[in-house]
Amino acid sequence: MGSPDRPLPPETGAKMASDLEAVFDVPVRISVVLGRTRIPIASLLKMDVGTVLELNRQVGEAVEIYVNDRLVARGEIVLVENRLGVTMTEIARAA
Repeated sequence: MGSPDRPLPPETGAKMASDLEAVFDVPVRISVVLGRTRIPIASLLKMDVGTVLELNRQVGEAVEIYVNDRLVARGEIVLVENRLGVTMTEIARAA
């Protein structure tokens, strides 16, 4: 590996990318957590279409982005062509 002062030679970077080609088609599950709440089962059973659940987040707060149940980033909800999306704003540090 190169030092922080010296970048890797271009051929080394290309070699690393080609080494990853075997995993490019591996499916992963991505989850975005908008918020959480706890309710009794009795309340859950009374829910119907249009029921509003109060979550522990405020509008505009960062959402958590998980890949295969592991926190990888935080981001913001965006609207793209009438669909919800997520913009990553922070990469989570490895635990």
